[in-house]
Amino acid sequence: MNLLADESVDQQIVDRLREEGHDVLFVTEMEPGITDDIVLGRANEKNALLITADKDFGELVFRQRLAHSGVVLLRLAGLSPETKACIAAQALQEHEAKLMQNFSAVSPGMVRIRQRN
Repeated sequence: MNLLADESVDQQIVDRLREEGHDVLFVTEMEPGITDDIVLGRANEKNALLITADKDFGELVFRQRLAHSGVVLLRLAGLSPETKACIAAQALQEHEAKLMQNFSAVSPGMVRIRQRN
């Protein structure tokens, strides 16, 4: 699966997803400091699912109605980077087919997927 990880995503999550065979572009490695709307645009250009811990992407998707190929918001604050990586990898493995084109939130023990209307 093509993924684009925002700067807010821990390196351990990026590493784990790459180990699992995902093609992961990481904003930190590509264009650090770019704005959220540009990040969303880069994900669209690559037809990639955007992985982020930044709630501002909800604003861009729902209020500003910007196009997206799918956004996964990681709500895993307070957990160790290793635990975050395990949860993120498991969510992608179990829900991969449903994540594209939708806005999803991943928290410990829960994945909520908001279908695009």
